[in-house]
Amino acid sequence: MNTGAYFQFVAALAFVLALIAGLAWAIRRFGLFSQMAPKLGSKRRLSIVETLGLDAKRRLVLVRRDDKEHLVILGPASETVVEAGIAPPPGATADADAPRLEAIQKR
Repeated sequence: MNTGAYFQFVAALAFVLALIAGLAWAIRRFGLFSQMAPKLGSKRRLSIVETLGLDAKRRLVLVRRDDKEHLVILGPASETVVEAGIAPPPGATADADAPRLEAIQKR
């Protein structure tokens, strides 16, 4: 390869990286996905209470929505609701689970 081909490759790479940076800036600037994030100061309605690995491909997840819990099996090709509308144990709140939820998300 000659020097011109190397220069063309570097210029194309810089152009693609600039496009990616510009798109990321536009998303942040105009808030294209801000409607999905909860508003600041509002209480979160959805949280993961606990997860358990069943095997290499499937996980059992306990999800809390408002005041109900749902037990779901997550696999590579499907999701199955095992039980819906479970009442959480007395005294359990989403705020009390926040440190444990952060630890689960860091894994």
